[in-house]
Amino acid sequence: MAVTGEPEQFGLDSVHSGLLDCIQANLAVLADHHHGPGTHLRLGAPLTFRSWERADGLPTVDPPLAQQLHLAPELLGLTVVRQERMAAGDLLARLRPCDGVRYVVADAYTLPWLPYHGQAHMEHSFLLAAAPGGWHITDAYRSETHWGPAAPGRWVLTAADLAAIEAADVVELATAGGPPAPAPTPALSMDEPAVAAYLGAYDACTDRAAAVERLTAETWLLSRARKLHARYRAHFAGRAEETEAERAHLRAWDKVVEQTYLAHRRVSRGRAEPPGIVDRLRDVLAADRTVFGAPPAAAPAPAAPDEALRHRVAALAGEVLGVDGAALLDGAPFDTFASFSSFRLIEIIERLESELGRELDADALVPENLRRVDDLCRIAR
Repeated sequence: MAVTGEPEQFGLDSVHSGLLDCIQANLAVLADHHHGPGTHLRLGAPLTFRSWERADGLPTVDPPLAQQLHLAPELLGLTVVRQERMAAGDLLARLRPCDGVRYVVADAYTLPWLPYHGQAHMEHSFLLAAAPGGWHITDAYRSETHWGPAAPGRWVLTAADLAAIEAADVVELATAGGPPAPAPTPALSMDEPAVAAYLGAYDACTDRAAAVERLTAETWLLSRARKLHARYRAHFAGRAEETEAERAHLRAWDKVVEQTYLAHRRVSRGRAEPPGIVDRLRDVLAADRTVFGAPPAAAPAPAAPDEALRHRVAALAGEVLGVDGAALLDGAPFDTFASFSSFRLIEIIERLESELGRELDADALVPENLRRVDDLCRIAR
């Protein structure tokens, strides 16, 4: 935290927001902040099929918060230090600027920066920090909704703005300092009886309006998980994009999502349910095994770090920022220091180019590549 009392800033540019659900999105922000851009893609390494029973008796593939946090240490290098269920008044009364950021999950219906505000109930995560100027919110979630788009952003709100929150899960997360390693191999695990039971429950549900409405969320979640898995497979294999077979399969998933939504619109207006919704979902789930069944070849091992270059960059950046270069060698992001600004970053880059006697690759000079010593070293090689 900066000595000014302003909260730590979290980058959103490196996060593939469109591939993440509303619980994952802000775990992803923390993972990339602590361990570097792309770390959050590890959430897509395992593609499993598991469901949980909802209060209405229908199954859902939307995992509870406890399950998401259980996977965070292995996949993201984030561990839970403390977790509490708190009323909003207690949260705002107890959180101080010196406490840093908290990962919070509350009802989206009560969150004023979301299109779900006052419209729909669902659990939604965000990052919260106290500061003298108000409550700083960071939320990387992205989606299109009936009520407009949800887009990544940062907001400064008052206690009155957050007064509608009745209760929230408040989580303090920490990291051991190093990235989660090694990168997990992409893996598909489809429990056939679990898939059959899940599909059978939706086939057998007599309240077709409720079943089809729920399937709009289920197919969206299933499709998004497969897009994340495909993106991680490409990342793991060192490819810039998915294979043609994967892209075709993801297009088939998009059609299932579209068909289900259209069916919901018809049923909600009292019209007949179009046939074959669950059958089409069954078909794309079966095709998962063909498309994602074999792991991709691993990417070539990265070159060993050039320690001399790392020490040069750390010393140079330390001089510009007025901090100990040893902290920078340990992976501390430049923007965690109070002396950091865009002007200081430009000075670091220009001095590095002067020392190297050449210009750095302009295409690589994007914010997510310029936060750590090792980021600059990769560009400078």
